[in-house]
Amino acid sequence: MIRPILRYGERDLHRASSEVAVFDEQLQGLVDDMVETMYAAPGIGLAATQVGVPLRVFVIDLSVGRDPEGLITMVNPVWIEREGVQLEEEGCLSAPGFSATVVRPSRAVVRGLDRAGRERTIEGTNLLARAFQHEMDHLEGTVFIDRLRGIKRDLIVRRIQKLKRGGRW
Repeated sequence: MIRPILRYGERDLHRASSEVAVFDEQLQGLVDDMVETMYAAPGIGLAATQVGVPLRVFVIDLSVGRDPEGLITMVNPVWIEREGVQLEEEGCLSAPGFSATVVRPSRAVVRGLDRAGRERTIEGTNLLARAFQHEMDHLEGTVFIDRLRGIKRDLIVRRIQKLKRGGRW
């Protein structure tokens, strides 16, 4: 089932998530829904907080469904390593139509559990490292706009507020 994606400014999107304690049918349904929602958007990553579920779960697929082996599901992820710096344009399914250059690590290692509860550690570089940081931020209640400073952030926030006032957000 495709779930609605929360947008920047909605309270639940900006709250930190809780650890998953039970690997049951409800979690499996959530992961299935998240994957379907991510592909339908279309996007390369989605955190549970973006669909209004405050759990530490994210899915990433850089191939956007073209490579069956490309889907990564992480439950209760934690950072193992982050290094280097990359500056690339980035957008978000929770801020459609907006993008900005964000500082991200060029290499990142994340450890967590897959949807069956098996431990896995994944190293990502370049786009995957950026996607890891982006989704991990969501699990802490942070959207890429929150990482911006100065006029760029102010312009985006003001445009979103204007869209809200006009009923288009």
